[in-house]
Amino acid sequence: MRVIGGTSRGRRLRAPAGTATRPTSDRVREAVFDMLATIVDLEGSAVLDLFAGSGAMGIEALSRGAGSAVFVERAPAALASIRANLASTGLDDGRGTPTRAEAIVWLARPHHFDVAFVDPPYAFDQWEELLSRLDASVAVLESDRELDPAVSWEIVRRKRYGDTLVTVVRHADAARQGQKGIP
Repeated sequence: MRVIGGTSRGRRLRAPAGTATRPTSDRVREAVFDMLATIVDLEGSAVLDLFAGSGAMGIEALSRGAGSAVFVERAPAALASIRANLASTGLDDGRGTPTRAEAIVWLARPHHFDVAFVDPPYAFDQWEELLSRLDASVAVLESDRELDPAVSWEIVRRKRYGDTLVTVVRHADAARQGQKGIP
């Protein structure tokens, strides 16, 4: 696994040992960031990497110019990987914030993000609650099945990569208000 683009392009990323974490493949990450390039300007954006695992999505965003990234993960081994990956990519400059927490509980606090990456385990069944709490202009959702986002979200793109279905959604308020970088 490597950083695909930006200032840390080509740097290796490590995933936590075991099967508890399912890192997003390089191919899927590249496709996601190609999609995002047409939807949102990452330069200076605030990014959330929820169910962060190795932190690959948030690190990729930082490498491509995001202003900050919060990595929410509950597993200590995954948090250690995120910290190691930030250091090995030279992105441990304070813009990345690894946070140990349960995703749904953490979302109860007020936070706004320009882009959120959400990649829970495939068995995750709390999408409705998660999307009702998520305050982001654009969200990239990874799952193994089609998701039906709440009324406050509109689907921008949906594409399957093997077992992974990537659904890019835009918050309806962000589209209406023309928030930063949102067409």
